Amino acid sequence: MSAHASAAHPHLHDPAPDEPRRPWTVFALMIAAQVMVVLDVSVVNVALPSIGRGLDLSAADYQWTISAYVLLSGGLLLLGGRIADLLNRRGAFLAGVGLFTAASLASALAQGPEMLIAARAAQGAGAALLTPAALSIIMTVYAGRQRQTALAVWGTVGSLGIAAGVLFGGALTSALGWRSVFFINLPIGIAVMVGSFRTVDRGTAQAGALRRLDVPGALTLVAGLLALVLGIEATRSAGWTAPRTWIPLAAAAVLLTVFARLERRAADPLVPPATWRIRSLVSASAVMAGITGVVVGAVFLSSLYLQTVLGASPVVAGLAFLPLAGALTLAAAAASTAIGHLGARPLILGGLVVLAGGVLLLAASAGGTSYAADVLPGFLLVGAGVGPVFVAVAVAAMGDVPAESSGLASGLMMTGHEIGAALGVAGLTAVAGTLTTSAGLVDGYGRAFAVTAGVAAALFLLTLAAVPGGKPAPGTAAGHGHGVHGHGPHGH
Repeated sequence: MSAHASAAHPHLHDPAPDEPRRPWTVFALMIAAQVMVVLDVSVVNVALPSIGRGLDLSAADYQWTISAYVLLSGGLLLLGGRIADLLNRRGAFLAGVGLFTAASLASALAQGPEMLIAARAAQGAGAALLTPAALSIIMTVYAGRQRQTALAVWGTVGSLGIAAGVLFGGALTSALGWRSVFFINLPIGIAVMVGSFRTVDRGTAQAGALRRLDVPGALTLVAGLLALVLGIEATRSAGWTAPRTWIPLAAAAVLLTVFARLERRAADPLVPPATWRIRSLVSASAVMAGITGVVVGAVFLSSLYLQTVLGASPVVAGLAFLPLAGALTLAAAAASTAIGHLGARPLILGGLVVLAGGVLLLAASAGGTSYAADVLPGFLLVGAGVGPVFVAVAVAAMGDVPAESSGLASGLMMTGHEIGAALGVAGLTAVAGTLTTSAGLVDGYGRAFAVTAGVAAALFLLTLAAVPGGKPAPGTAAGHGHGVHGHGPHGH
């Protein structure tokens, strides 16, 4: 998506004569921290079968290893952004990196599923602090063409996360074991913290900043989402009528209603009420949540299928995802060129049709043992369908957003992205059922992808009904490509 910005505009790398050029040291530190966060979900996806054998994970543990991370990072992302804006950007960034690094060490040393899931949740909370603070530091340190270059590279890291993560995770797991995918974060995190102490300005907090943080709203949102995923997961093992299913679902309904009321009454809500009235942003963010859930859920199930049913090693499983990532990148590049002529909605609708064809192909091929015949064709169609949807949804969401609100709007869309990932993994796991045996995986894989085609159809109808048509205007946030950055399907 934004990967092509610097190639198309080589002059972006040179500041204009009247712009002071700043060293790239600060940017290198911010991007190193963001790389840890971006790679984490896809790295862990590939390592999951090895982790499962090492810690004797159940199907629910598999799902929570992913969901705990994306729920905490998504649910706390808007609060993390407010902390960075109101308190201290450097302090928020260092706290986020410190928490993420310590939680990575705890994940690497985990002796059972409970410790691993708790550590993954802490990693997610660290990511929610780290990411908005890092982007905020980049926006304040750099200006003009340097800032454009920095944002282009930032977006590239987001969109290439899925390919790099599955390869890196496969190679590390095969060579050094699954604990290495967490240990690798320690030297990076420590180096980033030491470098940031020396090079990033301290900054100052705004007066009365602590009182302006909507902490009750953020905590209620996270608790409601955790209860929702817990209830969805319980349907797999206990059915819809069991108390362990309906009690968390009822709690989720109460907590999310309380969150909505707290937001209306808060002096400084996480999302200003006017934001919810921007139809293009709300509808496109809903499509973003749905499409991310489909992709992250599909990668999660396919990683287990490749290693458990086809017998692929972690590194071979990583390589098996490369065609999907390549198709996605090429389709996204083509969509970036075509969107000015076609507008966002036709690209979303067309992408969803191609995606539905891909997941139906995967469902029909469940049980096949040939990667080239049974998996690859579906992967190529899924990538070709998802690429245009990610580009077009980001542009559609930002179409009616004033430039001064583009950061908040982008944060709302990223929140939809993360929450969609958690609900997608939980929902597809619940549909699939048994994930710990080869026979169970074959049966569940086909069923989950058939349901995924239904989700794509629902997103198609939502897009038709709610996403505005028309082409992006050159002067809008969408016309400048804000919103595209950092929304690749890496699972976060």
